[in-house]
Amino acid sequence: MAPDMGMADPAGTAVETVRGLVYGPSGKRLDVHRPAGAPGPLPVVLLWHGIGPDERDVLEPLGRTAAAQGLLVLVPDWRSDAADGGRAHLLESLAFAREEAGGLGGDGESLVLAGWSAGAGAALGVALWPESVGGWRPNAVVGVAGRYDLTARTTGTAPLDDLAAGREPGVPVHLVHGARDTVLDARYSRDLADTLRSAGRTVTLQELDSDHAGVIMTAYDPAADRCVPTTAEHAVRAGQVVARVLADAARSGGGSEGEVGAEGSA
Repeated sequence: MAPDMGMADPAGTAVETVRGLVYGPSGKRLDVHRPAGAPGPLPVVLLWHGIGPDERDVLEPLGRTAAAQGLLVLVPDWRSDAADGGRAHLLESLAFAREEAGGLGGDGESLVLAGWSAGAGAALGVALWPESVGGWRPNAVVGVAGRYDLTARTTGTAPLDDLAAGREPGVPVHLVHGARDTVLDARYSRDLADTLRSAGRTVTLQELDSDHAGVIMTAYDPAADRCVPTTAEHAVRAGQVVARVLADAARSGGGSEGEVGAEGSA
């Protein structure tokens, strides 16, 4: 499938997108975003969308902006309305990322697991339950506009309950949330950050002047009942911050946690 070369970031970095690769037995598809002509293996980000079924297109603006930071970004479809809540789709996409990223230009040893909205809790759940994926953990987790007191789609348990029971993420956790989010209040990310910090875990939190859709460079369209790309200043600015968080997480070296990270705002 020929890549789409139709976008560059403000600094002029050309980004190519390959759409619709089948990633597993379910037949679900994902999109690949990467800088054009990258000279070597790129850090990999697997980025999960929220509860809307098969909405990989919703994350394309953020995926391409993050790719312009020098990342290979994989954005799969998954269905929250599947019988298992989407667990099989999510884990199939993770298996694909781990096994196939190298052939797509990525560094298979450097993988950040990230998600927006319901995808955020799903990403953290994998780090909390590494035995669910053969003992593997990502280099870091990035949660964008998530809620962590609800059941994670990957594990069937709530991340905050897991932490209260003594489970550990084992890797740095980076959180971003819109301060004007009326869908999932920013307090949900604050609560998780406080819980991780009190346990001595590595966590960062940035609260941005945007809303639930804006942090992924979109706006909610009631007529379409989905988020669509926007050029609103707050959304573009927020998406650029999220892209930098993804890039910093991917380049930090990953592995086990060190000192507790700082909480900040932008």
